[in-house]
Amino acid sequence: MRIRAERDDLADVLARAGRAVATRSPLPILQGVLCEVSGGKLTVTGTDNEVTVRTYLDVEVTEEGRTVIPAKLAAEAVRKLPAGAVSLASSDGHIEITGNGPQFRLREMAVDDYPKIGDAAAGEQVSLDGGNLIGALTQVGVAASTDDARPTLTGVLFEANEESLRLVATDSYRLAVKDVPGVATQGSKLVPYRALRELGRTVGAGSMDVTLGEREASFVTGQGRLTVRIIDSTFPNYRQLLPDGHTNRLVLDKAAFLEAVDRASLVAEDHIPVRLAMHSGGVELSVIRQEVGEASELLEGEYSGDDMTIAFNTRYLRDGITAVDDEHVVIETSDPLKPGLLHGGSSEDFRYLLMPVRL
Repeated sequence: MRIRAERDDLADVLARAGRAVATRSPLPILQGVLCEVSGGKLTVTGTDNEVTVRTYLDVEVTEEGRTVIPAKLAAEAVRKLPAGAVSLASSDGHIEITGNGPQFRLREMAVDDYPKIGDAAAGEQVSLDGGNLIGALTQVGVAASTDDARPTLTGVLFEANEESLRLVATDSYRLAVKDVPGVATQGSKLVPYRALRELGRTVGAGSMDVTLGEREASFVTGQGRLTVRIIDSTFPNYRQLLPDGHTNRLVLDKAAFLEAVDRASLVAEDHIPVRLAMHSGGVELSVIRQEVGEASELLEGEYSGDDMTIAFNTRYLRDGITAVDDEHVVIETSDPLKPGLLHGGSSEDFRYLLMPVRL
């Protein structure tokens, strides 16, 4: 195998595929990426046997072939070469990476040991705007758990909801729901969020074809394909958690609210909640930490309902405010011991349900 390509393009395609490579693996071959050259195109594949990323690049081909090269080392080697054309060639068990003088000679990995990677997952295919999907996943992803001991909660539920695609995530302390209008699909599948958060950095945000199969989900753009195993588990019945309505409603400027919570977090820690004393004309935010001190601040807003004080985990509240894609944030509550609901002032396509902290 022997090719020639621009340094930045080659470094990019190697790095994007390399994002699927585990930092540590009991199988040494999975520390490499598979490079296949055919028909004027370089295809680079990285996998950890759960998530697979396949990327493409048009290159100048001198000799077609296949090889496996160390993922991280090869990508960094190409990136650190001088700007301009770079050649990559395999021969006699080594990979030679050369560009305008400097040369790396890396040991080739066994091609026959690399896992057999199939084509895209079989199932119903939906075409959508990748940028919209990535934005929606970023919103709900804040509520996905990172605890591998509870795998069901580490995923995002893809679910049909009338004429829209609904995305849902929860870590049992908060729940995020996002409806993506104009995307008609069927059934529901649970997809690991750790793979979904790599979409923009691996296959890009262009026009995207999404397939939710029985065992795998695939996301395909012109830059490549990301495939991930479906989580075979039953997602919690989140619908019973969404309230029919609330008695209290507070509307705040998002930027001012976020800044106030940031200031409060200087005193608070994860286990110290921020208190929201809601009343006519706005809300008073306060944090009390016995060994450090306290902070308080008044924010103007529109409030309807009975005066009430409710407390939330400071970091979780900040995550919810940040995820709201609107100039105003609405907080709906009914009781200090019942979850509060956050959403935008002009739309409820995104909803963030947050459990309160008992004072």
